[in-house]
Amino acid sequence: MNVLTGYVIREVLKGSFIALLLLLTLFNLFTLSDELRFLGKGTYGLKDIFYFLALTSPTTFYELIPASALLGSLFVLGNMGNNRELIAMQAAGLSVFGIIKAVLWAGAILVVISVLVGELVAPNTEKTARELKATAQNGQIFLNARYGLWLREGKRFINVRQVKDDGNLADISIYELDDQHHLRQVTHAEQATFITGQQWKLERIKYSIISTEQMLANQQSEQDWTSSIEPDLLKVVVVSADNLSLYDLAMYVDYLKDNHQKSQVFEMAFWGRVVNPLLTFIMLLVSVPFVIGVKRGVNVGSRMMIGVVIGMGFNLVDKIVSHIGLIYDLNPPLIAVAPSLAALVLALFAVNRLQV
Repeated sequence: MNVLTGYVIREVLKGSFIALLLLLTLFNLFTLSDELRFLGKGTYGLKDIFYFLALTSPTTFYELIPASALLGSLFVLGNMGNNRELIAMQAAGLSVFGIIKAVLWAGAILVVISVLVGELVAPNTEKTARELKATAQNGQIFLNARYGLWLREGKRFINVRQVKDDGNLADISIYELDDQHHLRQVTHAEQATFITGQQWKLERIKYSIISTEQMLANQQSEQDWTSSIEPDLLKVVVVSADNLSLYDLAMYVDYLKDNHQKSQVFEMAFWGRVVNPLLTFIMLLVSVPFVIGVKRGVNVGSRMMIGVVIGMGFNLVDKIVSHIGLIYDLNPPLIAVAPSLAALVLALFAVNRLQV
């Protein structure tokens, strides 16, 4: 690696990290504004909000890497072009292809950092953030264990084995203690449906009343259940693609398929996670023609606007294609790869024209 290549790599990395820091700060300010609406709900205070922001930052960091690479490279290479550094480099023997290769080397470093954060850090911190927010706002003490979700509500201990996507519950056991902390009643319901406020409806119920003299068992078809547990609290245990690593996503997709459940949402998330590193390289490739192919003197604001338009446009197209894929049950790998592949073809075409 020669001196000029190393210089380009360092400058692109520097610009990308500055763009990343600015974007991360901006997104966290938006998140802070949203979270302030819940200030004072339960024990959710400013300390919890800032802790929540810190825990969700790795996920935001991971998602912003491609956009930051685009903005950073546009800014850095644009300044090099305006200062005639790129012309000097080419005069010194560094070809356009050499400049592109240096930019992609910087992209490789960004991809390694992105994968490490996205696979090793972000899933765990995202899950912790969801749990922190839910428990602080709702006040219940819970344990997300191997055998379902455990919650404590006064003298009742509640075990939920399954939380459905709509917030309703299945396979619920309720253990009630007396004042001496002895087990007084055990209730099991096959399903619980949220009605409103603190009202639930238990269905297909079996219960046992326990005392020192006897134990009575009975059953009934349905029963109203008053509980302060809210569906929002239970959403923390609904599996989310944000708190799953690539390996966990693959395992969960296999689990859903084995149990004949819909898996397309998680398949899309899996393939989107696979494509994300490629997207960083594509964004860097896209930036090159807008620097070398555009006349010198274009100011920083114009270059940033170009980057924002490209980034937002790609993101919009990607989301539209993803939703179309979900609605019409299209092939997840194809839907996840198609927008990035189209952008790559356009970028390669533009780069190729620079060398003609």
